[in-house]
Amino acid sequence: MNLSVALGLVIIAALAALCYAAFSFFKVKKLEEGTDRMQEIAAAIRLGANTFIRYEYKILIVVVLVVAVVLALLISWQAAVAFIIGTLMSGAAGYVGMKIATYANVRVSNKARVTGELGETLKVAFRGGSVMGLCVGGFALLGIFLVYLIFGVALGQMDEVVTGAAAETWNLFGLEAGFTMTLSSYALGCSIIAMFNRVGGGIYTKAADMGADLVGKTEAHIPEDDPRNPATIADNVGDNVGDVAGLGSDLLESYVGAIMSAVILAIEVFRNSLTFTDETLLRGMMLFPIAFAGVGILACVIGIASLLMKKKLSENPHRELNMSTWIAAGTTIVFGGLLTYFCFSGTDAAVLKSAGFGAGFLSPWFSAAIGVAAGIIIGVIAEYYTSYDYKPTKKIAEASVEGSALTITQGLALGMRSCMAPVVVLGIAIYGSYVVCGMYGVGIAAIGMLSFVSATVSVDTYGPISDNAGGISEMSGLDKGVRDITDKLDSVGNTTAAIGKGFAIGSAALATLSMMSSYLYSFTEAGQSILLNLIDPMTLAGALVGAALPFLFSGMLIDAVAKAARKMVVEVRRQFREIKGLLQGEVLPDYKTCIEISSQGALKEMRVPAVMAILFPVVCGFLFGAWFVGGLLIGATISAIMLAIFTGNAGGAWDNAKKYVETGAIEGHGKGSPAHDAAVVGDTVGDPLKDTVGPSLDILIKIMSVVSLVTVIVFQNYNLVDWIKTLF
Repeated sequence: MNLSVALGLVIIAALAALCYAAFSFFKVKKLEEGTDRMQEIAAAIRLGANTFIRYEYKILIVVVLVVAVVLALLISWQAAVAFIIGTLMSGAAGYVGMKIATYANVRVSNKARVTGELGETLKVAFRGGSVMGLCVGGFALLGIFLVYLIFGVALGQMDEVVTGAAAETWNLFGLEAGFTMTLSSYALGCSIIAMFNRVGGGIYTKAADMGADLVGKTEAHIPEDDPRNPATIADNVGDNVGDVAGLGSDLLESYVGAIMSAVILAIEVFRNSLTFTDETLLRGMMLFPIAFAGVGILACVIGIASLLMKKKLSENPHRELNMSTWIAAGTTIVFGGLLTYFCFSGTDAAVLKSAGFGAGFLSPWFSAAIGVAAGIIIGVIAEYYTSYDYKPTKKIAEASVEGSALTITQGLALGMRSCMAPVVVLGIAIYGSYVVCGMYGVGIAAIGMLSFVSATVSVDTYGPISDNAGGISEMSGLDKGVRDITDKLDSVGNTTAAIGKGFAIGSAALATLSMMSSYLYSFTEAGQSILLNLIDPMTLAGALVGAALPFLFSGMLIDAVAKAARKMVVEVRRQFREIKGLLQGEVLPDYKTCIEISSQGALKEMRVPAVMAILFPVVCGFLFGAWFVGGLLIGATISAIMLAIFTGNAGGAWDNAKKYVETGAIEGHGKGSPAHDAAVVGDTVGDPLKDTVGPSLDILIKIMSVVSLVTVIVFQNYNLVDWIKTLF
């Protein structure tokens, strides 16, 4: 494939996505906000979200500058600049997504109020979500275009890769750092923003949610999002900073990580192979991932437009959303097949085989298709275990009749059992993609799984927007019919969120495996197999430490949520006790104090786990060397995948079990009953698991892999263990 064609395709796709996002942004903003009370509540949510993001990004600026300086000194100035580009792209996507969510929520509520039609309301919610989805794909590709154009083309780093010329750079250790380090640093920039947004937003939203539920629902027995509950505004703010801004940065990071891992693998396979020497094929393999991402984003624009351009939507939101996603996925597969043909069809079969293409020129396409299929299957499995349309979640709801202990027990059992099926699917996907296209194929499978990321994020983001709309409806005292519409949209959103988490952890596993392979390639001599000897004491020690790390990380996050939640519970109880007439609805509560509790808790507690994820592999590398870090990565990856699936599915099932009880499906045990109280307890236990721990774990393993890949050129040569050996 010609370089100019590939980059042209990437920038066209990026601009198409961003322009459509801008069009939808202003189209949503033009809609009416509704009554004065609705506008007042929406303004409070918007102010809280803006304030938190502003303070969080101030902290991030300091972290970004420090890391950029370190990269410039240890690796190269090119790596530092690429890193900053990554932070800007991820930060912009999260910020724009949060802004549209705070504009769309009240307009969704008002559309339900004015029209009383589910289909019209769905269109507004989805249009708002599509802004986030299109920004994720658009900003990711814009950053990739800039990195390729500036460093790959203008500074000649792509030619250095192909010709094998030594990279011209400067660092403290005089080490060579070329295009792979630049690409890895761009991915690292995206990962750092995602880590802070997910961790900070997750702590914020779950502290508020737990405080609101534990006191409001189970003690005061008032409805969800009741205006008398002081924590409701903070809860709604949390939906935007955690489930929208955090989600956007998270999926952008996954998307970029998958693309970069495939490109880096192509480079490393070429460098370390004695038989793969064709420079033209190498260029094609370096360009194919970004071009495939480009056609995927264009397919997403088509899929999103297919829903938004309909004159009238049906009363089945799940079907409408699924149709949009399937159109995007199907179009991606078709476009991807054509792209594969144009990229590789003219290459000699023997040359293709030398690069690991086991199924001819269509090998990358087969790998991408395997990734798409695996993502869909994992999503279906997640839906089965978390939707109350199916037996597992219904069993949790039924157990709530006997009390909260059995609710918790049944949910834990479901979460543990749910790990096997998606892991089997991942294993098949890894082996299948490897057979058809080598390790490069594993990277392409990760891209395939996320190729229609804009469509999946659009559907996912629509959920918190609908949730917020329901809260605004309740707090504004609108007719019950309005809340019925928003609740139906929110219920579908819970299912789509569970599916989205399945895609996230699945793609994280594939992308991380690709990064680990690149990590091993980076210090393996040409012609040698990349092997990680797990019976080597140093590697085994690293694997054991790595397996424990996700548990330490998760414990820190849950503890952070619990600390803030305890303060929230105390404050809500205080206001119910001390503010006369509050529970009678005669006066409004002090929302501001609750917002401050969540903000301060999140900003204070997010720093240590986020920084630990960045520094841990680096410190271990400088202490124990490259093989210990290799073991660390494999142990952490396996452990985190299991834990992420467990927490995500258990938490989602507890949430929907509560909703199942609230529908009145269990006769004699509806809202306000002891069974409902038990279900609320289960939902509260699951909140930090599904919305804080689970989404953060996939970022943990990716950021550790990227950091290790970026810094291995230093600590493989300079570490404490090797220095000690020289003394004896």
